[in-house]
Amino acid sequence: MEVKVFDSNAISVPKFFGSERLFPRSSSFNPRQACSFTGISSKASYLSTSNKAIGSAGKENIAVDSFQYQMDGPNGASSTLFLKEMRILDSFDDEYGGVIVDSERLPSNPSIFASRLHLSISHWKQKGKKGVWLKLPLERSDLVPVAIKDGFHYHHAERGYVMLTYWIPEGPCMLPANASHQVGVGAFVINDKNEVLVVQEKHYAAALAGLWKIPTGFILESEEIFTGAVREVKEETGVDTEFVEVIAFRHAHNFAFEKSDLFFICMLRPLSTRIIVDDLELQAAKWMPLLEFVEQPRIQDDSMFKKIIDICMARLGKRYCGLFPHKLVSKFDGKLSCLYYNVVDDPDSNCQGC
Repeated sequence: MEVKVFDSNAISVPKFFGSERLFPRSSSFNPRQACSFTGISSKASYLSTSNKAIGSAGKENIAVDSFQYQMDGPNGASSTLFLKEMRILDSFDDEYGGVIVDSERLPSNPSIFASRLHLSISHWKQKGKKGVWLKLPLERSDLVPVAIKDGFHYHHAERGYVMLTYWIPEGPCMLPANASHQVGVGAFVINDKNEVLVVQEKHYAAALAGLWKIPTGFILESEEIFTGAVREVKEETGVDTEFVEVIAFRHAHNFAFEKSDLFFICMLRPLSTRIIVDDLELQAAKWMPLLEFVEQPRIQDDSMFKKIIDICMARLGKRYCGLFPHKLVSKFDGKLSCLYYNVVDDPDSNCQGC
């Protein structure tokens, strides 16, 4: 018996045998029997009678509504079979001509996911889509090898998910790369007695042994630079502070996981004096006279440390103005953000008298 099929998308029958709802419930035809007659070699593809696709949220994505199979048997006998509802993955269009797969509506079976992913890629290619974003939650990590086998690449990972991408057009991938920087803050906190809040960390490089340094830390996701500096001081030392200005920032490269590093030095005003040391991160913390802090050999011998202190001293002497955050909304994205700059002609500015 020879099964003649007209295949416009080069998708073979075995692809559909692992999929959901291939045959009408009313059909008495058994596809396994059709392809297992003794001594008979059969071939099969399909003729699609209709194509449907729905790309909006909350609606079922149907790639093919029905497939017609014409099967020619002995003595000219033939029969026709209709396969129904082969679904592509639920997804959303992004604003750049790409696709975002709905991570909350992924098939639970890896075999079904593989079939639907393969069909989806073909569908997206026909639609002229560009990049595909596939977010797989931690509990669906079994789908990662399936996606990799179909040509997806790692983009980034967080504690609860891994993000994979697929670039459809010919030529170099134009999807934005993973985050390239980490962002840190250092807090220069000085009181009315000209004392600087300093700390000694529990874990440090050998070159920093014995150094009293300003509190430092990393900015959290969706956290402003100035709030991050205040938070780090509170967590490490228990001292409440008020943000004054960004004094300077350093840009360096090839740090953790080969990422670049932005480090913002902030001046803060103390609102309390009592120190409560964070035993997990620090050996000690105290208020140190400014002159004693500046004269530490490791600060005097290091051009970066020394320059930071020189800038802070210039700010205290009103010979330098830092940057203050101003909250603004841009029409490009409609979001509130902070633009850091100084205004020397504003009578209410922190830089008054510079």
